[in-house]
Amino acid sequence: MTADDSDFPPSEESAEAGADAEAGAAAGAGAGAGGGAESEEDPMALKVEQLILGSERRYTPFQAARAADVPMELASRFWRAMGFADIGQARALTEADVLALRRLAGLVEAGLLNEAMAIQVARSTGQTTARLAEWQIDSFLEGLTVSPEPGMSRMEVTYPLVELLLPELEEFLIYVWRRQLAAATGRVVQAQDDEEMVDRRLTVGFADLVGFTRLTRRLEEEELGELVEAFETTAADLVAAHGGRLIKTLGDEVLYVADEVGTAAEIGLRMIETLENDETMPELRVGLSFGTVTTRMGDVFGNTVNLASRLTSIAPKDAVLVDGAVRNELTAAGDAPESEKDSDSDEGTSYRFALQPLYQRPVRGLGIVEPWLLSRRA
Repeated sequence: MTADDSDFPPSEESAEAGADAEAGAAAGAGAGAGGGAESEEDPMALKVEQLILGSERRYTPFQAARAADVPMELASRFWRAMGFADIGQARALTEADVLALRRLAGLVEAGLLNEAMAIQVARSTGQTTARLAEWQIDSFLEGLTVSPEPGMSRMEVTYPLVELLLPELEEFLIYVWRRQLAAATGRVVQAQDDEEMVDRRLTVGFADLVGFTRLTRRLEEEELGELVEAFETTAADLVAAHGGRLIKTLGDEVLYVADEVGTAAEIGLRMIETLENDETMPELRVGLSFGTVTTRMGDVFGNTVNLASRLTSIAPKDAVLVDGAVRNELTAAGDAPESEKDSDSDEGTSYRFALQPLYQRPVRGLGIVEPWLLSRRA
């Protein structure tokens, strides 16, 4: 992205001229949600937006950048990184937008972040909060804003509801963010060196619902949505309760990681055991792999992740498949015997898991793999 992009002015003179010429279209810019300009917008919608943002629309993008004392090119890069659409030169930005630009640029000027890192901060925050906002709207606001009286619009019901919820949700968001930041910082502080902070040895787990594509053709949209929500909620709760970290959900699939191999194994078995008791849920397959993982913006990458995914695709229904590295870690930690023959001779030893070797097989892109079937010992 460069400063001469069509939605942003190449110079101060052209920007001022464009701002004056387009002032009449400013009311429909829809900047708060990243939408494009419209000729008209519901006054009540603008009132709700002003309530949420805490200030009214005052600035064009160029004016906001100038007020924040930020180069236009950098301001537009921040704006797009946060996930908002180009808005031309509509007067649609607020004091909050100016302050956000000033803060990000200030971190760069102070040397606390370089420009690339600041863009990453904007992008990661924008992506995370965009999903959160959509999730919150889908979860409760849509249902709560059903008109209680004939003749009342949804927007008229929304305003007092947002007025009550906004401060509480804001405080809760800050609390959860601080808690998560403290946990993540603790993991970084405990890392052995700088390389371990980025390339870490973790156990990666994939959990995948069996036959989900067939379900999408058989179930109504609402039923399918309820099933996916129930699966994601159950998986997220189990991952968190047993000390793992949920990386992402993909409808019928969940990706999680754990520092300890035994933790990841326990989570995988718990998921299967929990869903087996739910008649509305299809079978589940889980794959676990242990090794070096690259972390970026809350996601994980690398061969370890790819192998966990491949193991999931070949796992039997309602079963957990693990790779040799997971097996070695479990036996080294005393969580599983070297073999069932060894377990019979280890009197007084209590193993958590059992491991059954399966036939070696080629895995696309990863060579020959010997999977192990993980189960819980009686």
